[in-house]
Amino acid sequence: MSSRHDYSPGPATGAQIRKEGDNWTLVLVRELRHPPEKVWRALTDPEHLRQWAPFDADKSLAMVGPVTLTTVGAPQPHVSETEVTRADAPKVLEFAWGGGNVRWQLEPVGQGTRLTLWANIDRRYISMGAAGWHICLDVLARLLDGEPLGRMAGVEVMKFDGWKRLNAEYATQFGMEAPVR
Repeated sequence: MSSRHDYSPGPATGAQIRKEGDNWTLVLVRELRHPPEKVWRALTDPEHLRQWAPFDADKSLAMVGPVTLTTVGAPQPHVSETEVTRADAPKVLEFAWGGGNVRWQLEPVGQGTRLTLWANIDRRYISMGAAGWHICLDVLARLLDGEPLGRMAGVEVMKFDGWKRLNAEYATQFGMEAPVR
């Protein structure tokens, strides 16, 4: 396992926000060196999710239907009975989580994948969400590279200086005040 002590997230890049009516959506794009099929497994398999995602799943997300997601690192366990609404392997995955919708799109780029995340997040917390997802995607990339860092999510990651910096950078980039918890 790679050392967390050596890990420092890069600058706040590859993100934007969109507003549709009262809904705010965070859009994060990441280029990964692995084919869509390998990335798809990491997005849908519960064993892989336990290594990088901010939630655990009680079963694979690779099929449309009910699933239970449990938020990791929350002050209180937050269990969501939800539904995978689209599972078009290895291209698009959609489900509800955290009071909003989450959509992953995987596009082949050369030997790798352009991974795009759309996540509805309350406007007040969008920079926090961007910082958290940024770190989760870094952890995912390291996992796919065979250099796992171990999951970094929830309240614990918010104590991490890299998360604090990203939260402030994304808030500035989005033209809003960085929330502090």
